[in-house]
Amino acid sequence: MTDQPIEENPHSPNTEEDDQAGAEDEQPQALPVTDALDLHTIAPADLRDAVQEYLWAAMEKGFREVRIIHGKGIGVQKRIVASELERHPAAVSFRVAPSDRGHWGATIVQLASGLTRPPEDESLGSS
Repeated sequence: MTDQPIEENPHSPNTEEDDQAGAEDEQPQALPVTDALDLHTIAPADLRDAVQEYLWAAMEKGFREVRIIHGKGIGVQKRIVASELERHPAAVSFRVAPSDRGHWGATIVQLASGLTRPPEDESLGSS
């Protein structure tokens, strides 16, 4: 064997240059707003912001009732959702979902109508 440096294949799918370019291209993807938000795919650190943003977006789309799917688990996500709903102006009321819509693993939220989202610097803020 010789002591020649190993050259990286410029066509390799995982080059440092590709990693840097990919990071620059990454932007949040706008998801369609429906009458349900499934939190299973959202990182725990982003839950509060996701719930807040979703409630505003759903209200702006004209939904009067939405379902937030947090799962049954040990109740951590459910408590986070409840704390956000208690302080969010768009959430008029909320309750455990009926059995055919997720029961203990989901929360049904009644949304206000006619509210205007506050400017970002005056929003509820995240924890």
